[in-house]
Amino acid sequence: MNRSPEQRLVVLEAKVKAIEGVVGDHTQDIAAVEEKQEKHAEILAGLGGGGGGGVKVSFTAVLRCSGAGTIGPSNEKITVTYENVITNVGGAYNPETGIFTAPVKGVYFFTVTAFGEENGHVGTGVCLHRNDEHTVVAWNRQPHQKVSTTNSVSLLLENGDNVCVKLWPNSWLFDNDSNLSTFSGHLLFPM
Repeated sequence: MNRSPEQRLVVLEAKVKAIEGVVGDHTQDIAAVEEKQEKHAEILAGLGGGGGGGVKVSFTAVLRCSGAGTIGPSNEKITVTYENVITNVGGAYNPETGIFTAPVKGVYFFTVTAFGEENGHVGTGVCLHRNDEHTVVAWNRQPHQKVSTTNSVSLLLENGDNVCVKLWPNSWLFDNDSNLSTFSGHLLFPM
């Protein structure tokens, strides 16, 4: 089939228009996929996902760095500073202030253990606080024996929320090189 140059030009122009239509459709598809990718990247970033494999938060701190000693009793609740940091993945616990600051919104699990020596008049107790609000208490008193008490709680925290341990009024804590009085927290999952 011999076509004139004009006929071939018409056929080629029709093919070009068809290809342009297909390319236009694919361009819209690509734009939609890129938009979805951006939304997914934002969601992953909010969850701590992406290249870092997620936010990791875990700490355990002990009352004293070395030797034996006590804090308290006090008439008021005072923030306990656990000086000896055993683990602080994510750096969310500050041993200078005794305050844990949530780096992301999520559910966190905290445990506090308090140890005391014999004292019939003063108990051993601490209170876990979230943003200066009382959550749980670990308290006990033994008149003639050493005493240990523990409590745990799961908390839904917002980014920037603070958690700390306060000495219960008229209570005290003891610690030595055995690391008896501790404060721990872990991110269970981001929200």
